[in-house]
Amino acid sequence: MDEQAPWAQRRADSPASGDDELRHAMELLFFAYRDFTGEADAILADYGMGRAHHRTIYFIGANSGISVSELLTILKITKQSLNRVLSTLIDEGYVVQETDDGDRRRRLMHLTPKGRELEQLLARRQSARIARAYRDAGPDAADGFRRVLFGLINEADRHRVTASGEPART
Repeated sequence: MDEQAPWAQRRADSPASGDDELRHAMELLFFAYRDFTGEADAILADYGMGRAHHRTIYFIGANSGISVSELLTILKITKQSLNRVLSTLIDEGYVVQETDDGDRRRRLMHLTPKGRELEQLLARRQSARIARAYRDAGPDAADGFRRVLFGLINEADRHRVTASGEPART
């Protein structure tokens, strides 16, 4: 039998309530997020990068030709913060930007082969963790998990993803 941490045992010994169940869900999310991002963080540290770089690389990779304003909307960060991250990614050859032919003021971003390689490395590691969890939980649980995550997304952003697992163009 697995030994539980004292805080987990105290929770298991206390009577369950709706609030306890929600707090437990929050705790699971905190630990899952920590571990989901941890391996990617370690890889990124080797490149002198952090989570903001990862999110930027991910969304540019998933949406080649995305504009700076669209990326700002998705990431919900300041233009100054994004410019700092983009400068690094462009200077180090992970991202290129081009001017939009239809609107010369817009800059469209794409991953370079080097950027795609890093994005795929990070995606492989995180996908393996998700695949393991899905396999262990079973298909019904995986579907329920996706629906719960979808429900946690602000309504204004839900059009960017689907609950079904089918990718949606952001």
